[in-house]
Amino acid sequence: MSESIRTKLARYRFNLFPAYRLAGGRVLYIASDWQEIRVAIPHSWRTKNIFGTTFGGSLYAAIDPIYAVMLTQALGNDYVVWDRAASIEFLKPGSETLYARFRIPDAELETIERELEDQSSITRTYTVDIVSADGVRHATAEKTVYIGTDESKRA
Repeated sequence: MSESIRTKLARYRFNLFPAYRLAGGRVLYIASDWQEIRVAIPHSWRTKNIFGTTFGGSLYAAIDPIYAVMLTQALGNDYVVWDRAASIEFLKPGSETLYARFRIPDAELETIERELEDQSSITRTYTVDIVSADGVRHATAEKTVYIGTDESKRA
């Protein structure tokens, strides 16, 4: 699926947001339905640690808000989405640009909506790999996200 004008503008705004920009991450692509986002973490002076490899904090900062933003946009205003927990496992030092690809399939959105018909809130855990251009995994992160119904906006 291609980017829409709306998601292209969101990508530009995301990349200009100071907290995200200064950490070194770059959003490369946002699908028009918000169900896929691709991120790069360039290996540069901004993201290098004292050992000359990519700083773990830059890796985490680049992926931190993505699932919550995707779910907020894909589910719409009737839901409240918050990050709840996170972990990251560093597998291999990176000395090149690294990438992460986030996807939320239709079936996952349908499951969330169905579960929230019977409950006021749920948590979901998502995993994303941070890889080099040739597909070598450098880190794996887990994000646990709270999703609830916003009863004040429901009729």
